[in-house]
Amino acid sequence: MKILVELPTWLGDAVMATPALENLYAAYPDAEITLVGSYVATEALKAHPRVNRVVVDQSKQGGFRPLNIYRLAKALGPHDLALSFRSHFYSKLFLTLTGSKRKHLFKKSTHYPLPTTHSTTHQVEKYAAFINTVTGREDHPGPLRLDWPAKDYLRPTLGINPGASYGSAKRWYPEKFAEVAATLSDRFDIVIFGGPNETDIAEDIERMLREQNVENVNNLAGKTTIPELCSAIGGLDLFLTGDSGPMHVAAAYRIPTVAIFGPTKHLETSQWMTPKNIIVRHDLECAPCMKRTCPLKHHECMKGIEAGEVLEAVVRVLA
Repeated sequence: MKILVELPTWLGDAVMATPALENLYAAYPDAEITLVGSYVATEALKAHPRVNRVVVDQSKQGGFRPLNIYRLAKALGPHDLALSFRSHFYSKLFLTLTGSKRKHLFKKSTHYPLPTTHSTTHQVEKYAAFINTVTGREDHPGPLRLDWPAKDYLRPTLGINPGASYGSAKRWYPEKFAEVAATLSDRFDIVIFGGPNETDIAEDIERMLREQNVENVNNLAGKTTIPELCSAIGGLDLFLTGDSGPMHVAAAYRIPTVAIFGPTKHLETSQWMTPKNIIVRHDLECAPCMKRTCPLKHHECMKGIEAGEVLEAVVRVLA
C-alpha cells in the first residue's frame, strides 16, 4: 500500500501533526509513506523510520502555480491513499491530480468527531480527529514526536527564542528577553535561536547581554538547518519562547518551557503533553485577536508582560 501525505506548511503545525501521523502509521503498518510539503515541514519530519520518501513542494517558487502543482502531482503519481493536512484550494487540486484512489482533505471548518472530553479543542486533537476519519479508528493523540537526536551540552543550557514567523504581534521584546537571560546566566549557558528573518532581534539580545558582561551566550539565529535546530533545542534544560514553531519542537523533546502568549489562542496551540510548561499571558478584552500585527497599535498583550513575571514562571517550571 502506498500513502501520500501533504504536511502542514508551518514548522509548528507540522510538529503538532505528528501524533496524528503516528496513528496513521499504526493503522497501516506495512504502507510505504511519502511526505510532501514545505522545506521546513519535510526537513523536520523526514527522520522518522516509517518515512520512505520526502518531496519538497516548490510550486510557489515561480511560474504558473496550477501548472507547477500539476507537474508535481504527475511526478508523484497515484497512491492508494492521499491525504492533506492543509485546507487550501491548491491542496485539493493537488490530491485530485495525483489520481489516487482515496483522497482526504483536512478542513478547518469541519467539526470532526473529537477524541476529547473538554470544550476547547487543541490543534493536535483536530489533526488526530481528521486522521480518524481516514482510518475509521478512534485513536487518541499521543505525544509529539521528532526523531533528530538531542544535542549533548556540556553545561545546563537555556534556550531563548524571541522570533515568531507568523508576525510581530506574537513577539515579546528583546530587552525583556535579555533581562531574563542575564538574571539566569550564572546558572545557565545561553543559546539564542531564530530563523533567517529573525537575526536582528537575536543580535539585539546578544548585544544587550554582552553589555551586561554576560559572555556565556551563543547566537545561533539564522545559522542552523532544521535538523540542527531540532537537535539543539532537544538538548536544552530550559526554553523561553513565544508562540512559535520552536516552542512545539521543545514540546516534542519534553523540554521545561516558559511560553509567552499574546494575540494567539493559548488553549489551541499551547505545548502538547509537556510535563513542565507554563504559559505567561494577560487576559485582555482584545486578546486573542489572531492578527499578525496589533490592530489597536498598542500591543499591550505583549508589552504589559514584564520580565519579573517570566522569571517567576521559570522558578515554578523548574521547581
